[in-house]
Amino acid sequence: MNDLTVLLQERFQALIDWVGSAAFLAQVGIVAGAVVIGYILAAILKARFAAPSAGADSRSLIADGLRQTRELALPVMLVATLAVAMEVSRASIQQVDLVRIFLGLSVVYLIHRIVNRYIKTRFIILLTNWVALPVALLLVFGWLDDVTTLLDRYSVEVGNIRISAYALARTLFFGAFLFWLGRISNSTGKRVIRNRPDFDARTREILTKLFEIGLFVFIAIVLLQVMGINFTALAVFGGAVGVGLGFGLQQIASNFISGIIILLDKSLTIGDYIELEDGRTGILRDLSMRSATLETFDGKDIMVPNEKFITTTFTNWTHNNIKQRYSLNFSVAYKTDLPALFEIVRDIVASHPKVLSGDAVPIEERPDAEIESFGDSGINILVEFWMEGIDDGKNRVGADLLLMIWVALKENGIEIPFPQREVAILNS
Repeated sequence: MNDLTVLLQERFQALIDWVGSAAFLAQVGIVAGAVVIGYILAAILKARFAAPSAGADSRSLIADGLRQTRELALPVMLVATLAVAMEVSRASIQQVDLVRIFLGLSVVYLIHRIVNRYIKTRFIILLTNWVALPVALLLVFGWLDDVTTLLDRYSVEVGNIRISAYALARTLFFGAFLFWLGRISNSTGKRVIRNRPDFDARTREILTKLFEIGLFVFIAIVLLQVMGINFTALAVFGGAVGVGLGFGLQQIASNFISGIIILLDKSLTIGDYIELEDGRTGILRDLSMRSATLETFDGKDIMVPNEKFITTTFTNWTHNNIKQRYSLNFSVAYKTDLPALFEIVRDIVASHPKVLSGDAVPIEERPDAEIESFGDSGINILVEFWMEGIDDGKNRVGADLLLMIWVALKENGIEIPFPQREVAILNS
């Protein structure tokens, strides 16, 4: 506190001596003239680029852009006129201290207006208003070096590590800013990569994961530099930590490496319909470096570790061919005219809009009906058809076909038999 008091007393006395000088009064006049000219120019610009009336035809892109920035006319003009005034003051009285202060204040004012007018992120607004602008004001008045020196004196030491108030404040500020910037850059980079039409889905996923890893490694390195950590000591420490991670986090490392292999060997793609070894099924919606997310048709998400796709078997229904074959089963009475039944069933199945049929379809993929087996109560019929996609969710084709077949059987008088048993009475 004594150091701070002495510093404030010295600054206050220097300010009193400076205010009483003739050079100060001359700069006051130069600044006043620059401010008045700036206000006049800003008013002219606002009037020149006023908002167009309803129905006005504005063909100039530059004029439209200037209309959107009318609120910045005053701070921009102040910066321009004060910059000219500083050169005038330097040439006439060889002093620019006061003009430089007002020029710095006008720049701070311009930044404040831009941030509050065009930036919608609350975090950036708070960071600018409460951290960046106060630091800029200290820099304008020439007090930043003194304040940082004073903050650096207040410190604690833990072994060989020295933590000062200045280092802590610097780390918190840059850490928050870097992580916010990393999150925004990560989202933007992923969106740009995934919207590239010249990459297939698999390549886009590989590039997005590599971009995410590289970005956060870069941010971590920059943050360590800001914290002042020695990389030589960190390398020794990292070797010891690496051994521990090899034993303690081997499962996480295995899933990470498995994710890289999956992306490179082209065995999975976003949108594939996957059936796991235990019978669970779902559409692959996300593939991260740790796990894959399968979305089921009943709205549930199945989180599958990447290692499972490397060490166990699974069925990918739609990876190479979205066309799938499905079958239906029903029974008819033994007295049924089977050739007529087969024609009816084939026509009914082919009439469904999502079933592949017609002369353009290969004969092996056209709807078919045949005898599957002879049962105790009737003849078991097998119906096979092909469709694009999975017979579930929005494609409930199987259920539609069963209803259509049942209606057709009733209309043609074809009987679906009930279980029958013959009872023989002995010694009547």
